[in-house]
Amino acid sequence: MRLSLPINTIITLPTPILLIPPSLHRKPNRFSTVAFRRVSPSLCRCWFSTLKAAMTTTTTAVGGEENQKQSKLSVELKEKIDLTEKERKIFDRLLGTLRFCDLDTQLRVAGGWVRDKLLGRDSDDIDIAIDNMSGSEFLDKLKEYLSSRDEKVQGDTVIERNPDQSKHLETAKMRIYDQWIDFVNLRCEEYTENSRIPTMKFGTAKEDAYRRDLTINSLFYNLNTGSVEDLTERGIDDLKSGRIVTPLPAKATFLDDPLRVLRAIRFGARFGFTLDNELKQAASSEEVRVALGEKISRERIGNEIDLMISGNGPVSAVTHLSDLKLFGVVFALPSSSEPAPLENCGSLCQAYLEAMWSLIQTPGLGKFSGEVRRLALYAALFLPFRKTVYKDNKGKLIPVVNHIFKFSLKRKTSDAETVINIHRTTEKFLSLIASFRLKNDVQLDKLDWATNILEHWKSISLGDPELPATSKIRVLTGFLLRDIKDFWRVALLTSLLLSTVDGMKEDQEIGHLDFQLDKLREIYQTIEETIHELGLDNIWDVKPLVNGREIMQIAELSGGSSLIREWQQKLLTWQLAYPNGSAEECKDWMREIQAKRQRTE
Repeated sequence: MRLSLPINTIITLPTPILLIPPSLHRKPNRFSTVAFRRVSPSLCRCWFSTLKAAMTTTTTAVGGEENQKQSKLSVELKEKIDLTEKERKIFDRLLGTLRFCDLDTQLRVAGGWVRDKLLGRDSDDIDIAIDNMSGSEFLDKLKEYLSSRDEKVQGDTVIERNPDQSKHLETAKMRIYDQWIDFVNLRCEEYTENSRIPTMKFGTAKEDAYRRDLTINSLFYNLNTGSVEDLTERGIDDLKSGRIVTPLPAKATFLDDPLRVLRAIRFGARFGFTLDNELKQAASSEEVRVALGEKISRERIGNEIDLMISGNGPVSAVTHLSDLKLFGVVFALPSSSEPAPLENCGSLCQAYLEAMWSLIQTPGLGKFSGEVRRLALYAALFLPFRKTVYKDNKGKLIPVVNHIFKFSLKRKTSDAETVINIHRTTEKFLSLIASFRLKNDVQLDKLDWATNILEHWKSISLGDPELPATSKIRVLTGFLLRDIKDFWRVALLTSLLLSTVDGMKEDQEIGHLDFQLDKLREIYQTIEETIHELGLDNIWDVKPLVNGREIMQIAELSGGSSLIREWQQKLLTWQLAYPNGSAEECKDWMREIQAKRQRTE
């Protein structure tokens, strides 16, 4: 169906009814087993005619009362697609190519751009689908047209197909008006029973629409006619009612490309849409879980998870992963993990993530950049694994969090290092919370992680009645902040989450974990204010008062990095204890210590 703009707005649809062939009829609230095979283009065409009526109305028969709750969301769509000035210029160049080269070609913008524009959102993800030639062939025609106008090509490339990396189709790209545009031909896919790699063929616009992951991503904007095309006859309705549905049966769709499961979850979380019940049943099936773990590269899985965590609905996304029994497949902990993960670890991780998300969304609770926020959520998500390790091939104990980032998600090594450092600092921060709240140095004399620092502080504080009463807490906090730097607020928040459940067992029912978020916000603001009063803002940028060359001269060291590091720690302790001390005063103290040592020797 071609839908000419403008389109209707804000329509609350009644609960739709599934119309299905009698052979596939299922009674409400009852599950039956249906075997799906790989979908061929010819079978797709058969389904188009057989299920035309079914596709016109959204599916809700399976699931009974549960499904009655769906489709009540009403989403406001734009009456027309408003093109930006840049988009208008880009499309003029593409249509100009058709006229200049006398091409009988239909150009369509596919998928996400159409969806986002109808939702009134900006999008720079323009993918052009071509009906009768390849992307590279059209690219040559476009360059010919631009050359006739004496316009320079800003950049172009052709990305060859690479089935081993799940890149099944050649893609041509060109930079037009400082924006990259993708060009591909319309296609249909045919999977064989024993292969994850489909056979790609030229297809019709309708076949291309049905091969896409979700109905809301199957819409086209036809440049030739200036109209939106809803060829599955469901995309607009599902977009209006806020439903995540696959164009073809969900299980077959997911088995053909299991990554679509994660994409469905991500888009549902991103827009706050409801996952279709048939989709959820298929996603949580053993067959689909196995396919996701075996057929999809860890890089692609990790990229989807990163988009979920970086998006605006990370809690919803992880909740779906846990509820659909996909958590263990996605994050794939090693079998040798010690201690063994709790049976409810997915729900526990989700609970910590939800609490962190609520905290960092609090106005005035610190400024969290996109990158800090992303890693803060990862730190909370993996907080239950902070003490879990596994043995590598050499028998060395490695944090499980490192395995998740490096092997399960194939993310950057720096991400793993940062999250592990946050966890380590979290445990240290936890031991300082009481002192922060009372603003004194209580219970700080026996900290395993600070033994050397406390020894240095004692040697400085002896016989000095003018040393500030808060010097000990300032020294300890200063060392922590210099180590964790910009992520100290994240470490503080995670320590507060742990302090809330201190004395409680994390393996208890998740509903019993009361994070007392209002109380945590109050404590956080008190501690942040104390750190500011102590003058520790950006303490990691403060340069040492005495450099390495001066240390070697005053301490009369001929070499030995361990001795220099020991002196550096002592001098940093002095500098933190005396925030107003000068470089000369610090050197005088160092000379005094050195003289005492020489007399003793």
